[in-house]
Order: sequence, then structure tokens, then C-alpha cells
Amino acid sequence: MNAATPPAEAALSRLDPLAVAGLREHVHRALRQVILQGGFEPGARLNERAIAEQLGVSTTPVKEALRLLEADGLVRTKPRSGVIVNFDFAWAEEMILARAAIESTIARLAAQRITAPDKPVLQAILDDMQRATAESSAEELVQLNEVFHGHIRSVARANYLRLLNDRQDVYDSGARRVIHSDPAERQQALAEHRQIGRAVIAGDPDAAEVAMKAHVLRAGDSYLDLVFRKNKD
Repeated sequence: MNAATPPAEAALSRLDPLAVAGLREHVHRALRQVILQGGFEPGARLNERAIAEQLGVSTTPVKEALRLLEADGLVRTKPRSGVIVNFDFAWAEEMILARAAIESTIARLAAQRITAPDKPVLQAILDDMQRATAESSAEELVQLNEVFHGHIRSVARANYLRLLNDRQDVYDSGARRVIHSDPAERQQALAEHRQIGRAVIAGDPDAAEVAMKAHVLRAGDSYLDLVFRKNKD
């Protein structure tokens, strides 16, 4: 198997040389995003030198970033082959199912535990999401999605579940960028977030749990379509 150089669609950009202190984290984030957006084929061997040249860094932060990606489960080290992309359809599908279970339970607890001061904050986030959707501001929507789900977790005050969910956060920003590249998905996601938000604000745990689970599973299926199934057409 030949070592994989980043394909044109991966669009790795040279890093700012001033950001030396967090170089490993920058490389980790850049590679992670490319993997999650389907820039590397599952099973491809990553070429450290080619990646370093494309990012404009030495191979040292690339090696360190690959170790972090292995801890994330996105790559694995194969004897006599090097570092292999581990992220595939089955892995992504399991991640989505796990996130649906965790996030829906968190939403249920949020509806049970929300306080009066929490409600206008959640409503303001939903209002911002509506505005960003109308303006087709995909990157802002990615950020607002993270704010929305983060606020739900904060309201739930479920520390153990937050620890479990932290393992899923490695995928979220990359997945959301893929999903929000589609205008129809942005509209659908807004409707689903409104439904979740209304249930949490109303203190309806059953509705909040059902709405969150449906949202995560549907968005996850869209992600699988965009990243994996499209490549088979």
C-alpha cells in the first residue's frame, strides 16, 4: 500500500509560523478536520513528510498530532505499514449511535433541571441560530451549534454524562461543518433545534429526549451520506 499524500480536496493550509506554542494542536485539529470530512480514504497510510510539507511544519508536530489522532481513534499504527486512517463508515455510525444515547439523556435531564435564568439564554441562542440560518452563515452556525449543545449540557448539570460526551466532542465540529455545507440541512437543523429548545424550556423531559435523539440520528445519517455514501455514487 502506498503512503497517502493529502488529496486536493483535503485542502490542508499552511499554518501560521507565529503559532509555534500550539503547533501540535494546530496540526492535530487540521488533520482531524480533513479525516472527518472524508479527505482521506479509510485504510490510507498517512505520509508524515508530505503532510509536514503541505502544512509548512517539521515532521515533529505531525508525529505528535498523529499520536493524538490515534488516542481519538481516528488513526491506528499498523506494523510495517505506518499510520493508517481508522475512521470509516462503521466507526462513524457507532459514534453517532453513542452520541444519540448520551445527548438525548442529557436533554432529558436539562428539561428536568432547567432554571428560570437558563431559559432566556437558551432562547437567545435559538434566535441567533435563526438569524444565522437566514443569512446562510454556515461557519457561524457551526459555532452556534456548539454553543447550543454546550448550554444544554450545562443546564443538565450531569457531570458523568459530560465526561462521556467529551469523547464525542472530537467529532462534532468536523461533522457539523460537513452537514452545514448543505442549505437544506441548515433549515432542517434549525427546526430540530427549536423543537429541542422548546421542550427543554417547557420542562418536558420526554419531548426533549425524543427530539434530541431524533435530531442526532437524522443529522448523523446526513453526515454519513455526505462523507461516505456520496463517494460510492
